[in-house]
Amino acid sequence: MLCIGHRGAMGHEPENTLRSIRKALALGVDAVEIDVHNVENNLVVIHDRDLSRTTNGAGYLEQKNLTYLRSLDAGKGEKIPILQEVLETINRQAMINIELKGHSTAKLVANLIQEYVSQGWSEQDFVVSSFNHYELNQFRSICPTVKIGLLIYGIPWGYLNIAQQLDASIVIASLDFVTQELITSVHQQDLPVWVYTVNQPDDIRLMRKLQVDGIFTNYPERVVSSC
Repeated sequence: MLCIGHRGAMGHEPENTLRSIRKALALGVDAVEIDVHNVENNLVVIHDRDLSRTTNGAGYLEQKNLTYLRSLDAGKGEKIPILQEVLETINRQAMINIELKGHSTAKLVANLIQEYVSQGWSEQDFVVSSFNHYELNQFRSICPTVKIGLLIYGIPWGYLNIAQQLDASIVIASLDFVTQELITSVHQQDLPVWVYTVNQPDDIRLMRKLQVDGIFTNYPERVVSSC
């Protein structure tokens, strides 16, 4: 079962910051998950559109420029990173799961992945996921051999058909809705199941028992120590 650091290791450090990513790597994750939005054709690494929860700023991302965003404190003196900084920090020590949060992110992410692959990275270093099927489809059209993850919340009608249409490599489900039936159904399609966000030891043990293939966690050490 893969251990995927959720927004780095956000149980310990400010989420989606380089500090959080370094902590996740130090704790031995197999992959790091981060979120990206498009600001002035730059991929900024932050989860919310609203700046108030994770930074000392206010307002919405789309109303701000990159200079303003980079001036903010994202926690413990950390800046909001851009995706290139995250890639350089990870430096192939783990896979990176890039979640497309904002609009018009697919093409930028695809182009950046192609650039890094041309520099010696492997396509296997990347997973791109989203709830937004349009963005996933656009990404797939540019990077047909990079793994994509279909994010679902609940058990949407026809989600396996959607996964097939998108040529998804992974189904990523919420812990709140994971059942043996869901896992079996996905595995019957020869697809792995990853589950978000699994923090409690009892839930970690349950995911192992259910033969989940990977879990996102704020506390990677809890997963690593349970191996």
